[in-house]
Amino acid sequence: MTQIIDGKTRALCIREDIAKQVNILKSRKVTPSLAVILVGNNPASHIYVKNKRIACKKAGIECNIHHLDESTNENTLTSLIDQLNNDESIHGILVQLPLPAHINTPIATMKISPQKDVDGFHPINIGHLNLGTPLFSPCTPMGIIDLIKSTGELISGKHAVIIGRSNIVGKPILQLLLQHHATVTICHSHTQNIEIIAKQADILIAAVGIAHFVKSHWIKKNAILIDVGINRCNDNTLVGDIDYDNVFGIASYITPVPGGVGPMTIAMLLQNTLLAAKNMHP
Repeated sequence: MTQIIDGKTRALCIREDIAKQVNILKSRKVTPSLAVILVGNNPASHIYVKNKRIACKKAGIECNIHHLDESTNENTLTSLIDQLNNDESIHGILVQLPLPAHINTPIATMKISPQKDVDGFHPINIGHLNLGTPLFSPCTPMGIIDLIKSTGELISGKHAVIIGRSNIVGKPILQLLLQHHATVTICHSHTQNIEIIAKQADILIAAVGIAHFVKSHWIKKNAILIDVGINRCNDNTLVGDIDYDNVFGIASYITPVPGGVGPMTIAMLLQNTLLAAKNMHP
């Protein structure tokens, strides 16, 4: 029988624990604070930022939104980041992606101080992640590891297959799985016989951004399925990268879309912001 991994419930538990730890910091006159920079008017980005602000408020974390015009140039953006880097009352900085095309995204993310890089995208933090000594790990991969652990199944010794090699999900989750002693295969658009490789997975992570890309006959019996994709269909419904309805009875566990990985990403952002505040006020 396939069991649903409830990301909403798990994220709520994590956020409740974070709120307790925030209250302890506040008793020491320290309020964890996150600065979010939003450039332009991307509708999805506005929704994501709104959700992050709401989650911060519920956890007692201060959230400062800096909304810059679509025409903002790179120098203005990096100057703001410099200002926030030097502001001791700000513990975490996040630049909401995607940025407008005229702004170089790597330059913007590299400008954030590694000690305030709660997204975990700075090359120094990525380097530490690869060495197994992360300061901040990217939020979605952290959430994925937590969801897998929540099943009670061991990661160690399992064959994990990742479909998608992005810098935000695919590559960092590979590193985290290796640190948990999984054997990891990563697939991408040039992978041949991808369905044969997927069929070998004890843990399958789909992060390709194509609705129902992973078919039921790709799934190994009793595999754990983590669906990172979120795709809007013509009827305005949201579906993942895995053919959700047709894998029931094959997989042992699966994350739903929505309500799986998404809530965990925000929970991990709050956790990283709390960690940043603790690091600055030991």
